[in-house]
Formats: sequence, C-alpha cells, structure tokens
Amino acid sequence: MSNWFKRNKEGITTSTSEKKETPEGLWVRCSNCKTLFTSDDFAKNSYVCDRCSHHERIGSEEYFDLIFDEGNYTELNKELSSGDPLHFEDTKKYTDRIKSTQKATGLKDAVRTASGKLDGQDFVIAAMDFHFIGGSMGSVMGEKIARAIDEAIKLKAPFMIISKSGGARMMEAGYSLMQMAKVSGKLSQLSEAKLPYISYLTDPTTGGVTASFAMLGDINIAEPGALIAFAGPRVVKETIGRDLPDGFQTSEFLLEHGFLDYIIDRTEIREKLSLSLKMFMK
Repeated sequence: MSNWFKRNKEGITTSTSEKKETPEGLWVRCSNCKTLFTSDDFAKNSYVCDRCSHHERIGSEEYFDLIFDEGNYTELNKELSSGDPLHFEDTKKYTDRIKSTQKATGLKDAVRTASGKLDGQDFVIAAMDFHFIGGSMGSVMGEKIARAIDEAIKLKAPFMIISKSGGARMMEAGYSLMQMAKVSGKLSQLSEAKLPYISYLTDPTTGGVTASFAMLGDINIAEPGALIAFAGPRVVKETIGRDLPDGFQTSEFLLEHGFLDYIIDRTEIREKLSLSLKMFMK
C-alpha cells in the first residue's frame, strides 16, 4: 500500500542552524495550571493566571508599577547594603553571599522602599523581594522600613508594607531579631501621627516578619492562596501534638478566623487600595 503523502522535493527540511529560537521570556507558563501566556499578556493581567486565578510571585518593581500612578515613584535609600558585624560564615562568607546575590538580582537587599501617588494621594511603600536571600529580614530591611515610615510622616501619607519573606536572616542573628521591635516601634510613631498602616501579605509571609509588623496593620490584607505562617506545618504539628486542618496556613483560612480584613485580587489592587486610603484619610 502506498503512502498517502509524499515529499515532492528533497532538501526542504530546515537545518538546526537555520531554526529560529523563541526569545527567552516571551512566553510564561502558569506555575499552577501550566497554561501558557505571552509575557505581555501576563503582565497586563497583573501576573495573575486568567484560567485558574493563580497569583505568581512578583517583586518590588512589579508592585510599584502596578500601584503607583502611571508607575511613577521615587526610590528611597536605595544604596543601603548589609554589613557583616558577626563575621558570619557557613558554606560561604556572608559578605560573599551578599555580593553574589546583589550581582544576580540587581538589588541591594531584600526590601525596596518608594514614595509616589495612588489616585493623586501621597503614598509610601516598602516591598520585599523574595529572590534576595528568601526576602529575609536583616538590619538593612529594618532600617529602610524605619526611614520609609519617617518619610510617610513627613509627607503625611499612608504607609504600606508588602511582605514576602522567609523570616529572620540567620546570618545576622540577634541583629535581625531586633528589627521586629524596631519596625513595630516606628509603626507606633506612624499611629501617633494618625496615619494609616496597611499590611499587605503575599506568598510567602513567614517567621519573624509574620510574628511582628506583618500582623500590625490598621488593615491586614492578603493575596489569594498566600502562605502565611510563623513556623512550618511539621514544626507546628510536632509542637501541639495533633493533626492540622487542611489549608490552615493559607490566606483564606486566616480570613475565616479573623486574622485578615480581606483578600485582594491583584488585578483590583489599585481600586481596593485607593478606596481604603480614602476612608482613612477623610
């Protein structure tokens, strides 16, 4: 039996050297449902999958662009970088780890702070970047947030922290833990100035960040499906000696049990934040 299809011309295959590769970053795959999107379409939808509503992790740059009017903002204290007061070394020197992470990420530390406007209202934001040593809280994070709060008081502006952190930075030990009290104290000054603090918890918010300033907001909000916890489920289970309910460390579980005020879809972030600020500032 003859073949149904025959090649009429020889040599029409494309050689490996002639094949055009898809430019890196042009396509993005949802990490949850594996749907494929163009990078532009994904960005236009605030990095949220329109099939399964999964919120991909994003960094400070993306949050600033989404929230501030026309993406315009002024970064504050952007050159602050960690020292090494404990001369810490594990698999590598802490100073070397900082330098290599700065080179790989283009960031100075795990948080960036900025001032700008949201619907014409002055607004100051501190946003964490998880890909800088797991968004860990060190002395630079505490200092930058403290200075950002000072800027908010100066501008008489609302203040927001976008948390995305694995918790305290072990390389700074006690210096890291001191930031919990330092930031909490500065937030008291913000309260005394009668300015609102919005805590925005994203995936993941854990450890000392959760145990301190992430839960101190005048409004505590979170993204859908975010992991919010102090310790991991295994540690919690071993500590209390009982099985844990499904999803007990998700933003939905925390909302149901009164730890959050509401969950915000990132595609509506400007609208919801603007409404909240207007209620406070009036």
